[in-house]
Amino acid sequence: MSQPTALITTEQLATILGDPNLRLYDCTTYNEPVPPGSDVPYRAVPGDKTFASGHIPGADFLDLQGEFSDTSSQQFFMMPGVAQLEAAFGRHGLDAGKTIVLYSIGTMMWSTRFWWMLRSLGVDALVLDGGFDKWKEQGRPIETGAPKGYPATTFKATPRTGFFVDKTTMLSRIGDPATVIVNALGPQFHRGLEPSRYGRPGRVPGSVNVPAATLANADKTLATLADAEAKFAALGVTRDKNVILYCGGGISATIDLLLLTQLGYDKLALYDASMGEWARDPALPIETD
Repeated sequence: MSQPTALITTEQLATILGDPNLRLYDCTTYNEPVPPGSDVPYRAVPGDKTFASGHIPGADFLDLQGEFSDTSSQQFFMMPGVAQLEAAFGRHGLDAGKTIVLYSIGTMMWSTRFWWMLRSLGVDALVLDGGFDKWKEQGRPIETGAPKGYPATTFKATPRTGFFVDKTTMLSRIGDPATVIVNALGPQFHRGLEPSRYGRPGRVPGSVNVPAATLANADKTLATLADAEAKFAALGVTRDKNVILYCGGGISATIDLLLLTQLGYDKLALYDASMGEWARDPALPIETD
């Protein structure tokens, strides 16, 4: 199920800023370090303070871990139930009939995570290419202060199946010739050459490595489709395969997912718990170089 476009440029956004049909959201979260020996890999901190110090005019703020994740889970950022998401998106005035634009600071992965979540609910949103960094670098208008929000809506999802998988599905797909599993973490973590904040170093056995960081340019925009396709194709990620993506917490892998969707791949899934679950469970197999 490809999408004609999932990206909007800063130039395009500037032309519709202030349009009553625009729903614009800052999705930023920060993963802050925790003391050695902590039983969590990081502390998830919402980007509300950076939002208050500067955001694109008219934007609202979405707190991923606070409102849009299953907080009963041991892992951060786990996809919650549909009813929770309908209520949360409704509170923020998200309306599938409007132009929905998502952006984040520092990396696009927070906005692409919301894009993938919304897509699984039957809503196609747009992600600002380059995010707030590119907007600010170009000297475009910035507003400060707390979010004013949008009028609340009754948001009804039309869920699409197969967008998220669990560890049982992952185990069943290892060694499956019809499936390719892709790790979006950096090569040093994929190969198990450095300690992992998630637990045991290494990767899901048989997975290939297309780091999300290699799919972004210096100005925070995403790689061209030709560059992205070359990286995936070189590792056997082809349109005939079932492709499952994972990373540390189900966030950076959504950059890979956005580009694969743009390339017309339509058998895509995200292992939501990713290495945050896999590396901590000694019953699950792990591979290193």
